[in-house]
Amino acid sequence: MSTLKEQLPWTSSPIIVNAPMAGFAGGKLASAVTLAGGLGFVGGLSDMKALRKELQIVSEAFTSSPTLSTSRTTVPVGLGVLPFIQNLEDVVPVIGDFKPAAVWLFATKSLDDYAVWASAVRKVSPETNIWIQVGSVSAALYIARTARPDVLVLQGADAGGHGFEKGAGIISLLPEASDTLATDGYSHILLVAAGGIVEGRGAAAALALGAQGVVMGTGFLAAQEINIHPNYQASILEAQDGGQVTTRSKVFDELNGPNLWPKEYDGRSLIVQSHKDHVEGLGLEEIQRLHKEAVGEDDKGYKTGLQGRAAIWAGTGVGLVKKVESAKDIVEDLRRDVKEILGRVARI
Repeated sequence: MSTLKEQLPWTSSPIIVNAPMAGFAGGKLASAVTLAGGLGFVGGLSDMKALRKELQIVSEAFTSSPTLSTSRTTVPVGLGVLPFIQNLEDVVPVIGDFKPAAVWLFATKSLDDYAVWASAVRKVSPETNIWIQVGSVSAALYIARTARPDVLVLQGADAGGHGFEKGAGIISLLPEASDTLATDGYSHILLVAAGGIVEGRGAAAALALGAQGVVMGTGFLAAQEINIHPNYQASILEAQDGGQVTTRSKVFDELNGPNLWPKEYDGRSLIVQSHKDHVEGLGLEEIQRLHKEAVGEDDKGYKTGLQGRAAIWAGTGVGLVKKVESAKDIVEDLRRDVKEILGRVARI
């Protein structure tokens, strides 16, 4: 069985990954994370021209790095894909041209669609590893059997942004999924942990649970290289007590109109004014009207103090995010902290 380090030879242990947050994780963030010894992901939406622009930023960032040159058959970053809103015929040529080290598939209309996408990716870029994000043991096992991924990203319920509406925290999800996969002969599929991990203690715990790498989303919202509105980032930094100031709800995906996400998914956001109004009984049409007005303003609907109307995706670990830093410092500080923590635990 190969290790994640063998699949990603430029990385340093423990392997740290930025989540492919579509609209937020662009070429600057992805390249910075990879250059720091992690695996950076670019998140893609439906605009392939914009996606190619972000991937070009990645290519330019690596031109002066001998260790990340064209000596390998894939580019040392990943590409995040949302199959439920993207067309296979549009995305596959981009993958074939760019040949990322990994393609992260998340959210399909049917679990069987993962096998279709995985096959198409492998056809145009055989050396690209297939990562698939799941939030349940049953989904992990089904996808292992049908899509044969190289990596399963196990996302716990503490995660910000979108995930399974019904799920478990990573502390129970990862061990049970690992045992179930091993029992059914899929122990060769590597496991990466996501959901609620924003600093060294959480990352160390995930590795102790059996993960070969850790994914951070909310933690990288405080990176200098993230594509983010200043008020959005300020809201992340001021948030405290993440389990109380965030919540999971489908209403966040109804603010712009009909919810396009498959029914199994919802999203975790800060409890902004739109959600407060929903809880207090205000009708959806009025919430949508107020949201439309708000996003047309200069602040795009993002206000601090939980007063804005646009969703501010964040996980329960948001209260541990304290300052804006470079992605390099985030990765290197996290790596140092994990090693110190695991070393200390080993001496107990």
